[in-house]
Amino acid sequence: MAIKRARLIYNPSSGREEMKKRLPDILQRLEQGGIETSCHATIGEGDATLAAAEAADRGYDMIIAAGGDGTLYEVINGLAGKENCPPLGILPVGTTNDFARAMGIPKHWEYAVDLIIQQYSRPIDVGKANERYFINIAGGGSLTELTYDVPSKLKTMIGQLAYYMKGMEKMTRLRPTELTFQAAGVGEFHDEFMMFLICNSNSVGGFERLAPDSKLDDGLLDVLLIRKCNLPEFIKLVTLALRGEHLNDPHVIHFRTDELKVTTPDYVQINLDGEYGGVLPCTFSVLPSHLRIFADETGTSTYR
Repeated sequence: MAIKRARLIYNPSSGREEMKKRLPDILQRLEQGGIETSCHATIGEGDATLAAAEAADRGYDMIIAAGGDGTLYEVINGLAGKENCPPLGILPVGTTNDFARAMGIPKHWEYAVDLIIQQYSRPIDVGKANERYFINIAGGGSLTELTYDVPSKLKTMIGQLAYYMKGMEKMTRLRPTELTFQAAGVGEFHDEFMMFLICNSNSVGGFERLAPDSKLDDGLLDVLLIRKCNLPEFIKLVTLALRGEHLNDPHVIHFRTDELKVTTPDYVQINLDGEYGGVLPCTFSVLPSHLRIFADETGTSTYR
């Protein structure tokens, strides 16, 4: 078997700094599997994007992203604009690993490395928001801004709980936003909304049934618009969403499209895969089967 060359881009502070401890074992396991790996430790915001773009330009056989959804978002933005994009392996060692969960990539590092060694890759759609890319979710509105408020040190220390603590604090300041949506093949919506979510997968923010029928390779984005509501109504909606029973709620508009234009007279930030993605107005579109991700060939791998 020919030796493959990989570039491993990792966030040394992801999760509880798990990657620092595991790196020698990961490199040894990849080497034994016929993958010669060099490393790049990220040193700040945007660094993983530059490293991924450079690795693609240098002709590596594959890129491996180790970290959480934030690291993965940056790597995707370095790769998605390239004509000849190498397949991507994922080691989910971050605080939140929504995309890995949606792909069935195991959380345990040994199983995740073995998936990369097996070399089976699956094509996935990539979302585009103006000139940026996302693979899991895009959103906007007052609630989606909460992810920017969680200090990275807090995320490292207490993990997912940090998001819920900030979320409860934010919910006391709910405010609707005037938004207009123009969806290809669907129509136009203009109203006051609490938030909007554009899903490329079914696992978002710990909610595994937020867009229950969304698929990573169907060439479509699942859109959820949350109409103006009060705090008790919103809490009820979150409870329904945990069970996957929210799509029939009168506060929810749900549709699928391959292009969505969003405008507003207000200042509204965009959230892409949990990271800051600019401000409205924005055109969201989908690039069908644009990237290949190493995954389980049988499709039965579970996030464990």
